[in-house]
Amino acid sequence: MKPRIAVIMGIYNCAPTLQEALDSLYAQTYQGFKIILCDDGSKDNTYAVAQSYADKHDNIILIKNEKNMGLNATLNRCLEYADTEFVARMDGDDRSLPHRFEQEVNFLDEHPEFAIVSGPMIYFDENGEFRRGKGKGEVRKNDFVNGSPFCHAPCMVRREAYEKVGGYTVDHKLLRVEDYHLWFKMYASGYKGYMLENPIYEMRDDRNAVARRTLKGRMNEAYVKHIGYKMIGLPWWTQVFCVVPILKGMLPVWLYNRFHQNIRKG
Repeated sequence: MKPRIAVIMGIYNCAPTLQEALDSLYAQTYQGFKIILCDDGSKDNTYAVAQSYADKHDNIILIKNEKNMGLNATLNRCLEYADTEFVARMDGDDRSLPHRFEQEVNFLDEHPEFAIVSGPMIYFDENGEFRRGKGKGEVRKNDFVNGSPFCHAPCMVRREAYEKVGGYTVDHKLLRVEDYHLWFKMYASGYKGYMLENPIYEMRDDRNAVARRTLKGRMNEAYVKHIGYKMIGLPWWTQVFCVVPILKGMLPVWLYNRFHQNIRKG
C-alpha cells in the first residue's frame, strides 16, 4: 500500500542522536510512512548515519544540500518528494513516542475540518525528563499572541495545506521561526488545527539546544509576530507582545539553566 505519511527531516550535525530518532519512527504502531531526509551541509558524519539507514530501509529518501541553507529551505526540499496525504515533521535529535502517528492519523481521519494536528512534548536533557506539556484542543487565532501555538516537530499536516501556502517561506528573518510563520500562513488561508491533550513526542532540550537560542532568533520571533498578527487579523494592541521575545533573548544562559533546575525541583 502507498504510505499515507511523508516524514520530512532536515538533519544537521546530529550524528550522535539520529539513530535514536529514526529508531523511534520504526517503533511506531502505525507504519504507513516514508522518510525524507535532507542533510543541510553537516560537518560531522550525520550523512553517513542517514545513509546506513537508507541502505537498510526502502522507505527512506536521502538527499543533501551542497551547503548549509537553513531549516526552511531544507524542509522545502523535502516537500518536493512528499506525495502523500499527510506530511509529518521530525527532528534528528528527538524521539517520537510509539503511538504518535496512530493518534495523529486517527484524529485527521475523524476530523476533516482540521488540517493541522500536533501534540505536547516531554522535555528531556542529559539528566532525564524535566517537564511535560499539555495540549488544550482547538487552536484559535488568539492563541497565536503568546507564541507559536503548535509544537512543530510533532506536527502532522494535510499536504494540501502545505501546497496552498507554498511551504515554508525562505527568508533569513524567519530562521528558527519558520514554523510560527507557516501557521500564520495556514490560518490566513482558512485552515485550522488542534493540539492533542497528552504528549506524543520527546524533545531534547540540553546544553546544545540552549546554545541555539540566540538574540537573533528572538528578534526573528518578534518580526514574525509583527507581520503574523496582521496576517490573521488580530487587534492592533497585540503588537505590544512583539517585544517579549527580545526581552527573553537578553536573559543570560545561567538564568535559563536556573530555570531548568527550578522545574526539576518543582
